[in-house]
Amino acid sequence: MPARTRATTIAVDGVELSVQTFGAPTDATVMLIAGGAQSMIWWEDEFCVRLSRAGRHVIRYDHRDTGQSTTSPLGRPDYSSQELVDDPIRILDAMGVHSAHLVGLSMGGGIAQHLALGHPGRVRSLCLMATSPAVPSASQRQLPPPAPRVMATFTDPQPEPDWTDRDAVVAFRVEAERPFAGDLGFDEVRTRRLAALEVNRTRDMRASMSHHSLLTGGPSIVEAGLDQIIAPTLVIHGTTDPMFPLEHGQALAADIPGARLMPLIGVGHQQPPPPLWEPVLSAMLGNTARY
Repeated sequence: MPARTRATTIAVDGVELSVQTFGAPTDATVMLIAGGAQSMIWWEDEFCVRLSRAGRHVIRYDHRDTGQSTTSPLGRPDYSSQELVDDPIRILDAMGVHSAHLVGLSMGGGIAQHLALGHPGRVRSLCLMATSPAVPSASQRQLPPPAPRVMATFTDPQPEPDWTDRDAVVAFRVEAERPFAGDLGFDEVRTRRLAALEVNRTRDMRASMSHHSLLTGGPSIVEAGLDQIIAPTLVIHGTTDPMFPLEHGQALAADIPGARLMPLIGVGHQQPPPPLWEPVLSAMLGNTARY
């Protein structure tokens, strides 16, 4: 039986946020929060469908300046990091959902941590993927930096493409992902397919790939550390993540009470690859069933 899906645009506080849901609204809600400069499509359709068929109401959405959500004038993002953090709450409020299980990757994992501390009653559980402590912790001071090839993406970025040439933009988007691969290797076919989907549905790819890195400051620091998180937490982390080495995931699991670490052997800085979906989804379902 086909999964029930619905796409909508939520207009709130002067911004439009593109949202897609899978499954029955009467099931427990799982919200998928993508990383920086990522639209919702990196949470693949089949991944969402499988999660919904297991009895979860899945929400994925486009961050501001990605996909079909509101975009800002080029080079001038007209929102703050705090507004990115607050957007999941805006979406849940608009959909009439009081609380949700949050799954956040990279920047999305940071957003999820802030929400678990700032809005504990709205967060039923946490799944933190390929991310790092987003609030001060004893472990954070000792964590290793990104690999040199990742640092080079910031210090010596690839030349920009002709933004009017779709094929060139797709190729540029693919190459942006390559340095983040782990020991399992870079799945170019899959990445190219997803990059093409993203380019086809994004209002402004140039803004999408640059604006999140232009945000200054961070979200308001909650007067609490990771040890104050009460949501049942699953940490999923690639053992060869070149952006946030495994020690970052280990720090999260050590600092959040009761958290469990699930290492993904050979995986880099990315959503779990399809060959690992079965064990990952099983772990996610177990964690979301705890509360």
